[in-house]
Amino acid sequence: MSRKTGIVKDTRYLQHSAGFAHPESPERLGAIYEMLDNPLESWKFVHIEPREATHEEIETIHSPSYVEFIASTAGKRSVYLDPDTATSPETYEIAKLAVGGVCNAIDSVVEGTVNNAFALVRPPGHHAERDTAAGFCVFNNIAIGAMHAILKYNFKRILIVDWDLHHGNGTQHSFYGDQRILYFSTHQYPYYPGTGDVQEIGRGQGEYYTINVPLNMGAGDSAFVKIFHKILLPVALEYKPELVLLSAGFDTYFQDPLGGMRVTPKGFAAMTRILLNIADACCEGRFVAVLEGGYHVAGLTKSVKAVLEEMLDETHISEQRLSLLENEVDEEASELTIHKVIARISPYWKVF
Repeated sequence: MSRKTGIVKDTRYLQHSAGFAHPESPERLGAIYEMLDNPLESWKFVHIEPREATHEEIETIHSPSYVEFIASTAGKRSVYLDPDTATSPETYEIAKLAVGGVCNAIDSVVEGTVNNAFALVRPPGHHAERDTAAGFCVFNNIAIGAMHAILKYNFKRILIVDWDLHHGNGTQHSFYGDQRILYFSTHQYPYYPGTGDVQEIGRGQGEYYTINVPLNMGAGDSAFVKIFHKILLPVALEYKPELVLLSAGFDTYFQDPLGGMRVTPKGFAAMTRILLNIADACCEGRFVAVLEGGYHVAGLTKSVKAVLEEMLDETHISEQRLSLLENEVDEEASELTIHKVIARISPYWKVF
């Protein structure tokens, strides 16, 4: 049975520029949109119109003074927010549009207009902290989206999975003491931004609701599928999320200029299938992906296409195929990491 998949896509997202020759360029999204505009693809998706988020929505995660500061950059030629992150005259409005696009994608899925959705937005979000921009990110799109779902639908359990190459420090810190969000991250470590050690598991009410899987360079499809199967799947089925959100960064792609991982489009599709299986088992298939990194333009486009085909159920990777993929390569390093992570979180999660 095919599924209805919504996409947030708007050419205004191409207006934000972080500067000449910056890796987070408008052409990343331009190439994805071109692939989606192809007559063979365009008819398959339900279009979700984005909107600009309000200050009130953004301030569920960011401080009012920070939101005002970003607003003050509107119309200015270029303001450096940190060494890697700059604005252009349009950035403030486009960053609000990115947040609103994610909120509308969540609404469409929760209200049943579509089964799942992919918000193809920029600037990305997961490094943005309460008071600071970081790592190409202005507002934390996925964190604000999660708060939107909590406040509007009274959700008590949301799973955020982050498979970007870089650890989502901003998302982790937003919910570090909050058990309404289970944050699960795989990332290259040690690497920018330097957070995401196995020992970082949350605090207070949120203790054990942050799970970090730091990986050495070179991890490929097999390692990621194994981690999703052995750690994420059992924990998620115990947690029973009411909504599954994905920070979908594609800089773990095997040819990405900023990364040292070896994931292929097939690997991204396999991870997506595991997330869809979790959503099917726990929350009527409610799944929303949000674009983060990915700087090899052709690889990014192919990988997004593979993820969307899985979301549509055009391809449906079977349990048998997942199992074969998981055992394709014997990766001792990833086995060691899996044991470390399980040892750290097993006092809390009964499934271990």
